Amino acid sequence: QAQLVESGGGSVQAGGSLRLSCSVSGYTFSRACLGWFRQAPGKEREGVGDINRVSNIWYPDSVKGRFTISQDVDKAILYLEMNSLKPEDSGMYYCAADSRLGGLCYAPQSTRGFTDWGQGTQVTVYT
Repeated sequence: QAQLVESGGGSVQAGGSLRLSCSVSGYTFSRACLGWFRQAPGKEREGVGDINRVSNIWYPDSVKGRFTISQDVDKAILYLEMNSLKPEDSGMYYCAADSRLGGLCYAPQSTRGFTDWGQGTQVTVYT
C-alpha cells in the first residue's frame, strides 16, 4: 500500500526559501511519476511540477526558475526546493505519485494524473 508523507512546511517571509520533503513508500521510483501540487483556500489544486522515471522535470511558468524538484532514490524521498517565495505561493502543498504509465507522467500535469496523495504540508509566505 502506497504512503506519501510531506514535511518541511512553515511560515517564511517573502523572498525566503523552504524545502519540502515527501517520503514515499509503495512505489519504485524507476516506474513512477512523482509530482507536487498546491492548493490555496477557495482555489483548485494546481500542479507545481513533476518528475518522471528518467528525471525529466516539468514546471509551470508560475514557479519556473524559483522551484526545483529533486529526489533521493535510495532514501525514497522527493524534494521541492522553493526560493524567492511570494505571498501567492502560500497554500497546502501535496506530493503525489502514479505508476499507470510505467514511470512517465501525464501531460499536462493535473490531479487526474496521480493516484496516491500525501496529506499535505502548509506553506505560508508573509510580507
